[in-house]
Amino acid sequence: MAKTVLVTGGTGYIGSHTTVELLEAGYDVVIVDNLSNSEKSVLKGIEKITGRKVPFRKVDCGDLSRLRGVFARHPFDAVIHFAASKAVGESVEQPLLYYRNNLVSLMNIIQLMREYNVPNLVFSSSCTVYGQAEKLPVSEQTPRREATSPYGNTKHICEDIIRDSVAAYPGIRSIALRYFNPIGAHPSAEIGELPRGVPNNLIPFVTQTAAGIRPMLSVFGDDYNTPDGSCIRDYINVTDLAKAHVVAVDRMTGDRMKSGFEVFNVGTGRGVSTLEVVRTFEKVNNLKLNYKIVGRRPGDIEAVWADPAYANDELGWKAEKSLEETLRSAWAWQQHLDGKKSE
Repeated sequence: MAKTVLVTGGTGYIGSHTTVELLEAGYDVVIVDNLSNSEKSVLKGIEKITGRKVPFRKVDCGDLSRLRGVFARHPFDAVIHFAASKAVGESVEQPLLYYRNNLVSLMNIIQLMREYNVPNLVFSSSCTVYGQAEKLPVSEQTPRREATSPYGNTKHICEDIIRDSVAAYPGIRSIALRYFNPIGAHPSAEIGELPRGVPNNLIPFVTQTAAGIRPMLSVFGDDYNTPDGSCIRDYINVTDLAKAHVVAVDRMTGDRMKSGFEVFNVGTGRGVSTLEVVRTFEKVNNLKLNYKIVGRRPGDIEAVWADPAYANDELGWKAEKSLEETLRSAWAWQQHLDGKKSE
């Protein structure tokens, strides 16, 4: 019998791609999402790609009683917890929103895992826990530093909550995947990043500028201590990232963990600057982008990229898709969206 995974935030960007990869790997999936930053139409894209309908429950993970109803109805082998607010800039402006949403939702999940004997949790963490590391690239042994934003701090605190819970409750184990910067879309162009309102992430802003939806792309700062002055990040294709979650669930359900709480960096190992992304996008899609350099953005760090060797060796997972292929997929997704609007 197929194992069942609860995916919280499953209609979101990374959640939807992970759902597709789980289904294609033979898992059953139940999605929980409050649709605060995603659209229910994503379920159709998932079905189109996989040929499978996914049970969906519109529930906020901060609502313990309604979330309990989901656990009571479905027996889960694992939970992948994505549901969280995730914009650095917004978290600086609205810290209470971030602390309440991100911490309470995780605590509710762990409480219900205990009540319903669900042993396995994959947690959506972030490279923001490293802050501005003194030495690059960052490995899992790189010390976590004081967060530069409330968003980053919630990931710190969530990891601590999980570590303490695993130590206290023998029936629970967890893998935290520290993401670098997911970009791109599924190669089918049926699902991709679908931000509400003005995008907080670079690539949707790039594609919307290219499509004429936004008049101009702002590049935040060209005076950082980097080769071209713009911030450097480790941009990973979202389907590569999604596959890391499948491997993590495989590891847990196959009893291959070496401790009750494991942490893995999920990145490519290559740092790419904002301006390099812009130029590569222009080149691979044969476009010119209207962009300008503006001041630095609060909460941004100068440079971070992964040493993914531990995930490569221990999980047997590796980022495979190139930046060029990924940026082509992002533009194909934007064109798919524009085509649906004009239908």
